[in-house]
Amino acid sequence: MKLLIVDDDQHIRMLFKEELEEEGYEVYVASTGAEALTLFEKVSPDLVTLDILMPDIDGIKLLRQMKEKRPRIPIIMSTAYDYRDDFAVWASEAYIVKSAELTELKATIKKLLEKR
Repeated sequence: MKLLIVDDDQHIRMLFKEELEEEGYEVYVASTGAEALTLFEKVSPDLVTLDILMPDIDGIKLLRQMKEKRPRIPIIMSTAYDYRDDFAVWASEAYIVKSAELTELKATIKKLLEKR
């Protein structure tokens, strides 16, 4: 399964990449919205994690653009801030608050991919 990790924080990208590759996933990373859209088209991931606060295109705009192209792709919104109540109206399948402990992220990814 191919995952696309979109985050402007290099440490988060590398942490997610290393941990998720250990779980057996093929992981691609993007540091900007533009790079994410290019990889989204090129590698056709099975799941995406999106940071909300990005320098060029914010995660909400990316979410909408990705869902327009592939409405059924599972997308997990990932942020350092707790916007959980705001996500009720957005089209993401899940939301996580970033931390060095990736148990919740891994479980969410597994659950969403099993639904497919």
